[in-house]
Amino acid sequence: MKLCKLLALGIGLLAACSLHAATVTFTGAVDEFWSTPDNWDTVPGIDDKARVRSEGPCVLDYDAGIINQYVGESSSVGHLILVDGAQLAVRTWNIIGYAGGDADNRHTIEVLGGVLNGGHPDYPNNGRIYVGRQGYGHLIIDHSGEVNLLHQELGIGNETNGDGLVELRGGTLNLTDNGDAPLSIATGTDAVGLMDFSGGVMKQRFSEGRLTRINDYIANGMITAYSGVGTVVVESIDENNDDTLDTLIVKGRHPLTPGPEDGAKAVPGSITLSWTLPDPCVPGQSVPVDVYFTDDLQALKSFIDPDAIRIAGNQTITSITVQTQAKTRYYWAVDTYQGTENDPVWGPIFEFYADNIAPVVATDLDVTTWLTDGTVDVAMGGTVTDADPTTTTWTVVSEPNEGTAVIANADQVGASVTLSETGTYVLQLEADDGEYTGSDTLTIHVFANSCLAAQSLPDYVANPGDLNADCVVDQADIDILLEQWLNCNGLDCPNIDPVDPILQ
Repeated sequence: MKLCKLLALGIGLLAACSLHAATVTFTGAVDEFWSTPDNWDTVPGIDDKARVRSEGPCVLDYDAGIINQYVGESSSVGHLILVDGAQLAVRTWNIIGYAGGDADNRHTIEVLGGVLNGGHPDYPNNGRIYVGRQGYGHLIIDHSGEVNLLHQELGIGNETNGDGLVELRGGTLNLTDNGDAPLSIATGTDAVGLMDFSGGVMKQRFSEGRLTRINDYIANGMITAYSGVGTVVVESIDENNDDTLDTLIVKGRHPLTPGPEDGAKAVPGSITLSWTLPDPCVPGQSVPVDVYFTDDLQALKSFIDPDAIRIAGNQTITSITVQTQAKTRYYWAVDTYQGTENDPVWGPIFEFYADNIAPVVATDLDVTTWLTDGTVDVAMGGTVTDADPTTTTWTVVSEPNEGTAVIANADQVGASVTLSETGTYVLQLEADDGEYTGSDTLTIHVFANSCLAAQSLPDYVANPGDLNADCVVDQADIDILLEQWLNCNGLDCPNIDPVDPILQ
């Protein structure tokens, strides 16, 4: 059997907060779907805490709205799976592994699609997710799954004897809490915590402290990639296009450096699979490979009929082109012959999704300007990158007062805008390829004159002789200087005769 990433195991879910909240249990009495009322004591609502206790998984495939809490606890572990179309917001506590379970049978949430939110915008300062609080917990994010923590932290192994495992095999984990520690691992007594990256990415807001914290976790072996054989990649980027580092991105890179990247999207049609060959055991020898490609994950994992999915056998190549269809997920693997008795060395299963890719939009840099005779015209621009033809539109996101920004040629990337009031304006450039859209914003700061505009810049340095702070040294500054000539406010100033400074 060709194994790839760890299988999702158990999960039980509960919650804990309001005295008036009901605890409702999923038993799977009828089928596997969250939406079937007879599977529950009562289908959980906004004030309830939910748990899953069934032999099979509980599948969520629609917008279930808000629940109060979700906790996996005791020896009756369960398994919640979110698939495409799923939406669930847990407004206070989401504890995967409050107690119970074991290393091979964990309380588990698996987010294969849809969105799981820790917290809700209407309930600030809540919504933490704990994986392995005192028991065994497992959070898996894969494919197009998305997990967002809106207000508080992600804790992995955060209480006494807690054991938490978080795997990002695909999808995105967004930690938006602006505190010093939106991620904490193995903080409890005798606690164990591990985060492993393969095809997914984690995003945090940038700070030097958070960057140091992530690098410490990597150095301590608490954040790994591809079960320890890969490299954890940490990037600090300017995601908002404002010339400042604002986002930390963490992902895994396998030594084979697959292309497309594991878990990525790729434009359907002809796609070139590529990889980096490992070093041979005997220098100078070639490293042939077997390559497997399919849209049937089970065919690759079971490996019952490898000939049916093998597209290259014992060839010394580093790329091969395949044909793909839109809206289809593909799986592939590269096995290498490195010259040992263990040949072939099985590689992991990589995946990508063949789909139209949204336009990538980047506006020009933000603008600082000023009014002349009550108005100013600003040329706007940017770039739009997409494989398909796109239409573009500039719109006003915010302005000091309605109607103070008037856009000309709004359907062109190189549009212009007339501004008639001081203040901050935010404009958005959106590109549409007929299926997906992409956008970016441009901020324009407008001042009453050029001097105020210059003084607003972070690198502004006043002229030493500019006594009236009007950005120019002229007669007006000399007049101020003369008016103050020989004025003294020191403790040992002489008594100067204002009529004849020579006399005292």
